[in-house]
Amino acid sequence: MNTIAAAAAALETGRTTARALVETCLERIADPAGEGSRTFLRVYADSARTMADAIDAMRSVGRAPGRYAGIPISLKDLLHVAGEPTPAGSVVLADAPPALAHAAVVQRLLAAGFVPIGRTNMTEFAYSGLGINPHHGTPASPWNRAERHIPGGSSSGAAVSVADGMALGGIGSDTGGSCRIPAAFCGITGFKPTARRVPLAGVLPLAPSLDSIGPLGRSVGCCAVLDAVLAWQDRLPPAPALLSGLRLALPARFALEDAEPVVARIFDRAMARLSAAGVKIERQDFPELDEIPLLNARGGFAAYESFAWHKRLLAAQGGRYDPRGRARIERGAGMNAADQLALTLGRRDLCRRMDSAMAGYDAVLLPTCPILPPRIADLDDEAAYNRANLLALRNPAIANLLDCCAISLPCQAEGEPPVGLMLMAGAMEDARLLAIATGVEAWLAERG
Repeated sequence: MNTIAAAAAALETGRTTARALVETCLERIADPAGEGSRTFLRVYADSARTMADAIDAMRSVGRAPGRYAGIPISLKDLLHVAGEPTPAGSVVLADAPPALAHAAVVQRLLAAGFVPIGRTNMTEFAYSGLGINPHHGTPASPWNRAERHIPGGSSSGAAVSVADGMALGGIGSDTGGSCRIPAAFCGITGFKPTARRVPLAGVLPLAPSLDSIGPLGRSVGCCAVLDAVLAWQDRLPPAPALLSGLRLALPARFALEDAEPVVARIFDRAMARLSAAGVKIERQDFPELDEIPLLNARGGFAAYESFAWHKRLLAAQGGRYDPRGRARIERGAGMNAADQLALTLGRRDLCRRMDSAMAGYDAVLLPTCPILPPRIADLDDEAAYNRANLLALRNPAIANLLDCCAISLPCQAEGEPPVGLMLMAGAMEDARLLAIATGVEAWLAERG
């Protein structure tokens, strides 16, 4: 019962209750041998039980708010919850005034009957793809846990909460891969929707030009269910797309550059299996992608827009920031309005040309990250940290800059280290991408 669909079916037939689902999640959060204390910054034990009991009573008389009412989910720490501060993984805002209203996406989840189980840990202010948090500790990836590998970020706690069964779905944000990187490093699925489909109202920003709110789950179907609620669309999880005849583009110079051998091997095997299903995978030279480093050379949207938001807070409490995050934010101090205009116009032109280049394909295919999750202890070294961060972000950040939708799903076999397979499609092609990903997921699962 680890998927949302399975839990919904069990609720509908009376084989479980919302209270039982909540209690299972709370037990796993409280397990002293687990990652709960590092995964959750706040646990809603009492309110989750109260909500679950109310939903069970409503379902018993045929008045449940919806099919998924009673299913426990986690909320990333940058989403407003009425009556609470929104610290975004930092100590700087721990005592900030409480939010006056829920974030729009939180309100939608509550209206659909989902039960928030708690607020999840994250990279401070969402500014890194690794998931390390010096204030609250860092939850470890499920892979080879004894050695404590990074979970990926910035939605680190969201991914671990799902991977460890502490929630059936997680809500994260994705500015440069922050749903997809932790999904890849934790062996689950993460979806970045077309940004405009999901409102950002009540979300503490990193870079509004790139920010999007997306789900993490144990399957593509889990992400599709949550995405429909976040976008407030009446849409069922998609049927698997027919794989035979699909055309996928593999960026020739970009995809596997600097890939660790095990990542390349597992990804190559997945491509071979898709080819056996009739998928046409074509290596395509996208010279437009080579322009991205130059466009972001001075820090990009993340540095410019985050500095604009943090400027006063840095002046008052800069010493309390994670020094690594602060250094990245302060890169934006050297940028001006002309730089922002150049970024905006350059991005617009790049999106136009890449839309044209991608037009003949159903999706673009890449490994989510070219590296396996490093050990947390190994990233005390600043050079190692910076290299891992750049490599983790490189592939997934393309989708944010190009205003695309993208999904990461696991492609490793049981017992292998986690490797994410990323599919990317154009803006507003979300439903089609989810159908393709559902087909890919099913085909890869059949072949172990």
